[in-house]
Amino acid sequence: MRVCILGCGYVGLELARQLQPNHEVVGVRRSPDGTEAVEGTGATAVRADVTDAGDLAAVPDADALVFAASSGGRGAEAAREVYVDGLRTAIETFGARDDAPDQLVYTSSTGVYGDHDGGWVDETTPLDPTTEKTRVLAEAERVAREVAAEYGIDGRVARFAGLYGPDRYRLERYIEGPVTAGYLNMLHRDDAAGVVRFMLEDSDEDLLLAVDDEPVDKHAFADWLADECGVDRPPKRSKDERLDDPGLSAAARRRILTSKRCSNDRLRDLGYEFRFPTFREGYRAAIEAYRD
Repeated sequence: MRVCILGCGYVGLELARQLQPNHEVVGVRRSPDGTEAVEGTGATAVRADVTDAGDLAAVPDADALVFAASSGGRGAEAAREVYVDGLRTAIETFGARDDAPDQLVYTSSTGVYGDHDGGWVDETTPLDPTTEKTRVLAEAERVAREVAAEYGIDGRVARFAGLYGPDRYRLERYIEGPVTAGYLNMLHRDDAAGVVRFMLEDSDEDLLLAVDDEPVDKHAFADWLADECGVDRPPKRSKDERLDDPGLSAAARRRILTSKRCSNDRLRDLGYEFRFPTFREGYRAAIEAYRD
């Protein structure tokens, strides 16, 4: 199977490594540094903007597409340009070919669930995005399914929890504090790639919530991390205390008020085996590096 990873960045590079040598992998990036990183995995690199149909003409045919492009942490309009308009462009461009892909996996976010006051959510939970950016992500999920279907492509969604891993452990945020109350739903980068690989190879589910085994209270996580790193436990603050900050942006305020715990029961029931089942395994390398 030839797999084309559109936006072969943090997760995509690891996915490229995991898919080889069993599959042929093409990784698409916009910059020379990006294509060099793709080549470093052993995959074929193509320099192209995934939102530009003209650029995508240079990308070879594929049996499967993975749309993992990033908007670079910018606002809702940039997100729409990439996740909605760019995804639609990619589907239309590849779907119009004589040898169109059989399947597409779009990497979304658990942010589409909105606030559940700390309650559990899963694949059956209705979406209730609370910010313009998460509304864009919900719309992109619809494009991945409905527009892909118009071209005979099986469009599916992997809904990622908060990603962490090499270069993204952010230890200082938690061990220095202050840490605001709430829940963390986490997924190691290697398992984010692993879930997409699982969907491509072993599952025909149209939606999977990709999160590890243990959503954790932020204060408990910060204390555990400090203890493991051999430093003092960080200062804590309640949500109300954080919300009292007059300089808090509206977007940050909504994030603080959004609380949920994400279940991976379906993923587990289907047989996916985590490399890092919880933060305890996932943060071990970072903790050892910190203590050294």
